[in-house]
Amino acid sequence: MRSFFVPLVLFLAGFATTAVADEHRLQPLAYNQPDLIVDLGVGLWAWPLPMDYNDNGLTDMVVVCTDRPYSGVYLFANTGNADPETGMPVFAAAERLGDAVDNAQVSFVDGEPYVLSPGKVYPDFKETAFEEAIELPVDRPVHDGEGRVRANQWKHVDFNDNGVKDLMVGVGYWGDYGWDDAYDDNGQWTNGPLRGYVYLLRNDGTNDEPDYVEPRQLMTTDGEPIDVFGRPSPNFADFTGDGKPDLLCGEFRDGFTFYRNVGSREAPLFAPGRPLTHNDERLSMDLCMITPVAYDFNGNGHMDLVVGDEDGRVALVEHTGEVIDGVPRFLPPRYFQQEADNVKFGALVTPVGFDWNGNGRDDIIAGNTAGQIAFIENLSGDPIQWAPPKLLEADDEVIHIQAGPNGSIQGPAEAKWGYTTLTVADWNHNGLPDLVVNSIWGKVIWFENVGTREEPRLAAAQPVEVAWEDEPPKPEWNWWDPEGSQLVTQWRTTPVAIDWTGNGLTDLVMLDHEGYLALFRREEQDGDIVLLPGERVFRLEDEDGPLRLNERSAGGSGRRKLHAVDLDGDGRLDLLVNSMNADIYRNLGEEDGMTVFRDEGPVDTRELAGHTSSPTTIDLAGDDEPEILVGAEDGFLYHMPMP
Repeated sequence: MRSFFVPLVLFLAGFATTAVADEHRLQPLAYNQPDLIVDLGVGLWAWPLPMDYNDNGLTDMVVVCTDRPYSGVYLFANTGNADPETGMPVFAAAERLGDAVDNAQVSFVDGEPYVLSPGKVYPDFKETAFEEAIELPVDRPVHDGEGRVRANQWKHVDFNDNGVKDLMVGVGYWGDYGWDDAYDDNGQWTNGPLRGYVYLLRNDGTNDEPDYVEPRQLMTTDGEPIDVFGRPSPNFADFTGDGKPDLLCGEFRDGFTFYRNVGSREAPLFAPGRPLTHNDERLSMDLCMITPVAYDFNGNGHMDLVVGDEDGRVALVEHTGEVIDGVPRFLPPRYFQQEADNVKFGALVTPVGFDWNGNGRDDIIAGNTAGQIAFIENLSGDPIQWAPPKLLEADDEVIHIQAGPNGSIQGPAEAKWGYTTLTVADWNHNGLPDLVVNSIWGKVIWFENVGTREEPRLAAAQPVEVAWEDEPPKPEWNWWDPEGSQLVTQWRTTPVAIDWTGNGLTDLVMLDHEGYLALFRREEQDGDIVLLPGERVFRLEDEDGPLRLNERSAGGSGRRKLHAVDLDGDGRLDLLVNSMNADIYRNLGEEDGMTVFRDEGPVDTRELAGHTSSPTTIDLAGDDEPEILVGAEDGFLYHMPMP
């Protein structure tokens, strides 16, 4: 069994040549459990298009995903079976139908599904997916404001009930919000909010020869524009059962706003927006960047919501049939299920290969964008079977680190992100593996294992503290200051806890507050083990100065995922560094007190990251022949054997 504090030795003779291989070596890690049911999911960002795709009377789930490497449009066919525990329908594993397009939307007019993207409609979607498009005759911008439009969501509606299809467009406008680094000294956001506007393009022509008039921004009866917090995903349907279509919008974050039609079918008028609630609390999704679609999923005559989440999952938000004080009531989200295929944990998954339960098999401990940490157990077998991710708890509460209103340098739109990244190590030198964690905050913390080697149990988070000589440093754009002696560095960068110096104590290697790779040494002083301030003692062989892995500021800072391992068996710790998949930084030894690395490039040609990847190593088969394991942007795990 590999001990968790001994450097892993891999033999990689000729390894760099794999970067020019014709075929990808990195392959998805499969559950290998044919009877296992897990949450239905694509990669980062789910755009659901519910419909009876194969015309067998069952609602299938078509989902568009635009991230890397999972980008595409996927069919999850309805098996006709239900999960015995939840009663939710079970869908087959994903079948790729073709390439994706941005801002794909499905709308239903007279019960028929119409799939649109900005300026286009796809009349033969079931046959050709997004390959054949008809350009819609709209030659003017829908939203003229200066700034950044991200969401651009087009739908067919019959707005005035005349049998002719009009266009409704949701616009997510970022011109007032900006992007990042706009907090004052008290943590108040000084830029504006995200905007989520809705426009109508009335069709004065026919369905065969449409003639769309100038876009008109939809207003409420109090004269205010319909405006939600970005990404409006407008749904024009009868939610109250009075025969008149209302308007229901999502947002960039996690909630829903309902605008009741107080006019008529022929001339809709919308009352001011009201949030959807459940049991007197605001109804919300687990994550951000939601995409709701109005669809009567259970066929009971009440319009439900099928909602895509940021992490690629899709949920049913079921209409209860009740309308209270003019607002429809919905149940909390329940996530659709699928037959298990490849192992997935959220998005931008950050794995660590480690035998967590002490049974001699390497498991996976992983973080994700939602700020969670999971244990993915290796169940052995040939091929190896994996258990679904199990969320870890600390002090008997699920670990869930989130930014809240001012914890993300990119602003309050990211309130529900957490970006956990971690290392498993014996931080307090008591023989048990602990967790050392960084996140969206840049506060480095650790969770002490107060259980046993076979049954780990985590205590509440504690700050990692440094014996600073002066005031604790911090990134210059942080509006808040470190507390006490805590280590605050750049966000979303891995704290690599490992005995780098070889003195038997667990050091810390990670980016410092200015983006330099630093060594925080552990030393024994007066009977206590202390963590010393970071030293910039690393450089690349062709550079004179210390190794700076990120020189950007604010939202562009941090984001570096690292793993330390002896790749070539020479006794020196090398680095795997996030890139399109994982770059090798080979340790060439010390020179003038600096550890010198050679950047040998990526381990494969497969692109796993638009934002970031996260590499580690894992002994999958327990044969002392570890593999490279990379957490990808899409939340799936990709592995490859060593040469």
